[in-house]
Amino acid sequence: MRGKRVLGVGTFTATLLAGTPAAAGHAARTAAGERYVALGDSFTAGPVIPRQYGTPAGCLRSNRNYPALVAARLRLRLTDVSCTGARVRDLSASQRTPLGTNPPQLNALTRDTALVTVGIGGNDLGFKSISVACGLASTTNPLGAPCAGRYADTYNERPDKIRPLVGDVLRQIRARAPRARVMVVGYLRLLPDAPGCWPLVPVARGDLAFLNDLQRDLNRVLAERARAHGADFVDAYQGGEGHDMCAPAGRRWVEGILPSSVAAPVHPNAAGMREVADRVVGVLARSRLDRRNLA
Repeated sequence: MRGKRVLGVGTFTATLLAGTPAAAGHAARTAAGERYVALGDSFTAGPVIPRQYGTPAGCLRSNRNYPALVAARLRLRLTDVSCTGARVRDLSASQRTPLGTNPPQLNALTRDTALVTVGIGGNDLGFKSISVACGLASTTNPLGAPCAGRYADTYNERPDKIRPLVGDVLRQIRARAPRARVMVVGYLRLLPDAPGCWPLVPVARGDLAFLNDLQRDLNRVLAERARAHGADFVDAYQGGEGHDMCAPAGRRWVEGILPSSVAAPVHPNAAGMREVADRVVGVLARSRLDRRNLA
């Protein structure tokens, strides 16, 4: 795991507020730089990772998810409104969960928000339905590519359909929090390259390339939309080989169908959340150094 680079609060605040042209004139107002809002789905919320907290309880937020870790390391005031099951539409509309309703996540943004992270799109792609469909298909031909054969046309179109949705959300974030540093956080790698580990992770060997390409396509869309809207992209996928669902228990960042640590199946565990937090802080640190080198 890469080394941790921690910024001082004053320097970090100035860095956040200098992230957009509109913010440059406000960099001295350090109080605004202490507010951090986290938006997203279960890969942000951290279902089952102890300790679960917040309302509604159905969002399954952990106090050891990456927003909590980033806020603690950088001493920011965190408002975490991420929610398990969220789709892009749930950022701007109420989301019903089995245990209460989460208000529109964008409602948490204010004009004094200094940092926003958003991790969204996995449920629009269909992580859950893909896992079920491909798992069932794998039993018919573990060495072949039964899932790709049946569902490639359906799922391959989805990343492009997500593109305008993510762009619209980023525009709404900028309108509500015009001085904020906005960071789009990608998804940790779920699967290895061949041969996989069927049946522990029920994905047929020939379907691994299809599913890895699909996840890479989603992350590429998120990165492209981030750049187009003046946001940073945090690549959580790169370097994930050997830390995926098939990795040994002590090396996994994402749990498999049968978790080896306290985390939801097919979701980040506590180690995965630490890795994503490292990458968020690393992107912020590199941005600070780049500006210093250009001065």
